[in-house]
Amino acid sequence: MNQVLLIDKPADWTSFDVVAKIRSAARTISGNKKIKVGHAGTLDPFATGLIIVLIGDETKKQDNYMKQDKEYEATLKLGFTSTTGDPEGAITSFRHSEPGEESRFTGPGSFVPTQDDVQVALKGLQGTISQTPPIYSAIKVDGQRAYKLAREGKTPEMKPREITIHEIKPLDYNFPVLKIRVKCSSGTYIRTLAEDMGKALGCGAYLTALRRTKIGDYDVADAVTVEQALKNLQK
Repeated sequence: MNQVLLIDKPADWTSFDVVAKIRSAARTISGNKKIKVGHAGTLDPFATGLIIVLIGDETKKQDNYMKQDKEYEATLKLGFTSTTGDPEGAITSFRHSEPGEESRFTGPGSFVPTQDDVQVALKGLQGTISQTPPIYSAIKVDGQRAYKLAREGKTPEMKPREITIHEIKPLDYNFPVLKIRVKCSSGTYIRTLAEDMGKALGCGAYLTALRRTKIGDYDVADAVTVEQALKNLQK
């Protein structure tokens, strides 16, 4: 069983959940033989969209799939911040002021970025930029996953990395909700991009929804649900 499966991951599933379901089915079909199953790029539990699941010898090509560019559709909420950069963290209304100055933004409605503000901020994030991964990520720090250290109350040191935003454009904007499409290099964290957008606008922002639509030339339009993938394996 050497296959490449395109799965449309539902919300509230981890990438591991998807792989575990496929692995269990593959082993059952093969008479309980040990079969390698992996995926080419993690999606956060709240996110939906394209996951490439690799079975058998295809797992040997994992790096080739993971290094490809990605495309996402993301929804940001302006005027608020999250401790994790997404809906799973503690959400607070944004507050910011320089010493001796009145706050530029003291709550929803007191500072509303215009369409032009949004365009300028997005343009500033395009190109090759330095990005610091979030502490709530699967990156290993001193041999441990960063998110595990963060959950223990520790602050792992996250080293900035160079990523490329090939294209970032607004799809819809009605304060406080901003929807964008992002075409980017592998290794880009859209949660961090949302936070950077909030900083550029001076009002804070976090990610409320995320959908991965492409990995290289692979499109979510060609993907199937986990349930359909399991049925296809049995044929």
